[in-house]
Amino acid sequence: MSEGMLHHVEIYVSNLEESVSFWSWFLQELGYHLFQEWEGGQSWKLGETYLVFVQTEEQFLDVSYHRRRTGLNHLAFHAHSRERVDEMTQRLQEKGIPILYEDQHPFAGGENYYAVYFEDPDRIKVEFVAPTQS
Repeated sequence: MSEGMLHHVEIYVSNLEESVSFWSWFLQELGYHLFQEWEGGQSWKLGETYLVFVQTEEQFLDVSYHRRRTGLNHLAFHAHSRERVDEMTQRLQEKGIPILYEDQHPFAGGENYYAVYFEDPDRIKVEFVAPTQS
């Protein structure tokens, strides 16, 4: 375990069932496994880090999430290669998940930055990025 590495990230979601359906296939693709499960949430773990998804209580659903407000903007995950980004892009398209910045894909982050960007059901932006080539 490396000091300073993230231990976990907890995300409140508007519809747990929808979010679990969205995130489970993606996290499994990256090697995460289901870590904990309870009535109002679940967590997925890879190594010593885990992601937690919790159903937002009804009383707090009146204001929806937007990544441009104060708080979380996006989650970025490492890909081991550009080919892996391409494979994931194809999987996203097969699942009907829109690619963000499609007109600039896969270089929306710059000419030396190879990634695919998309959103989860609550519109949290997700990024899958290949190592920088020198």
